Amino acid sequence: MLNVALPAIGQSFEAQTAEVQWVMNAFTLPLSALLLLGGAAGDLYGRRRVMLLGIFLFLVASLFCAVAPSLPVFLAARALQGVGAAMLLPNSLATLSASFSGEKRGRAVGTWAAAGAIAGAVAPLIGGWLVDGLGWRFIFLLNLPFAVAAIALGWLYVPESQNEQRPAPDWLGATLATLGLGALTFGLTAWSSTDQVGTGAGATMAAGALILVLFFWAEARRGTRAMVPMHLFGSKQFVGLTVFTFALYGALSGLMLLLPYTLIEALDYPATMAGLAVLPFPIIVALGSPLMGRLAARIGPRWPLTVGPIIVAGGYALGIRIEAGGDYLTTVLPSILAVSLGMAIAVAPLTTAVLSAVDEHHVGTASGINSAVSRAGGLIVTALLGAAISQQGLGLVAALHEAALIGAGLALLSALIAFATLGSMRVRPSP
Repeated sequence: MLNVALPAIGQSFEAQTAEVQWVMNAFTLPLSALLLLGGAAGDLYGRRRVMLLGIFLFLVASLFCAVAPSLPVFLAARALQGVGAAMLLPNSLATLSASFSGEKRGRAVGTWAAAGAIAGAVAPLIGGWLVDGLGWRFIFLLNLPFAVAAIALGWLYVPESQNEQRPAPDWLGATLATLGLGALTFGLTAWSSTDQVGTGAGATMAAGALILVLFFWAEARRGTRAMVPMHLFGSKQFVGLTVFTFALYGALSGLMLLLPYTLIEALDYPATMAGLAVLPFPIIVALGSPLMGRLAARIGPRWPLTVGPIIVAGGYALGIRIEAGGDYLTTVLPSILAVSLGMAIAVAPLTTAVLSAVDEHHVGTASGINSAVSRAGGLIVTALLGAAISQQGLGLVAALHEAALIGAGLALLSALIAFATLGSMRVRPSP
């Protein structure tokens, strides 16, 4: 919903380009950094317990977003939403992995992905309708009844699972990851919004990179007690899946942010129509994910993760046909359909492959790492979109074309990585 509301939120707070980017990144930064901690905490303290607490934090933060009187308060509430989401997301998926195995796990993950896609199908339409009618604040108020229902369902029906052998949470690692990603994102945002690398932006980016180096050094010294156990990266398959996720989801995040923004700001789409424009994406992913989850469990993830991104790349390339005054059916829709089909092929196989690339005791951690990497890709790409978002009219359309070509390159890179690293990988069989 927020993607179609971004222009309205920026106008409401009279936000500059960099501040508009932080509407997204204030949420994505803690989500990226703390997903790693959220998965590990769930393994240790109970996945259902941590998941339900995360939903509660998300509920409270949504209320603060809805009533925020200023941009700083709104961004702080967005950050709290990110903390809640970091507790929710990895533990929902790790609960599935603990409850199913083999082909049943593939079906369960496919259903999980489809449920999210169904919600995603409805969200842009409702978000656009609310922005055009009642106002963007009602987007956050709408979260409240759903969060209450989710807490009730989780309490009544979700089984508890955990791994009591896990060490205590890695607070040092979480701190370094948050500071490093935060500094790097701040510097990239300042650079992209002004199209200049000033002293402040350059120093901040350098500091962020240095802190991230310290993060990996600290994790290596911590060994098996680390938030990101380095021994997981001894697997060529896990390394390949990590890079694959960063590239493919980074490109996807850029498209799903920039396309609605361009349709509203440059092509004069109402917010409701911009939400309708991207509707095929969640529908196709919802329909395709269960099927591809089962297929990956039978043939392995290599071919779905190679073919899917190639189709995604073609969809990005079609994005250069989007022009002012162009017809939706012949310009926007073909690009959306191709990207949707490619992602439908890749989403569920990627998830099952990640969970099969590690041992049973680290499924929560692996889920957290992969989710963090996908969000970090979106975080970095969003930080780099300042030059595009600052454009207007035909300049914004031209920026969309450039971003589409870069996205196509990242998708092709993902396909090559999957083909080269996954080999004959199979989903872990049932005991």
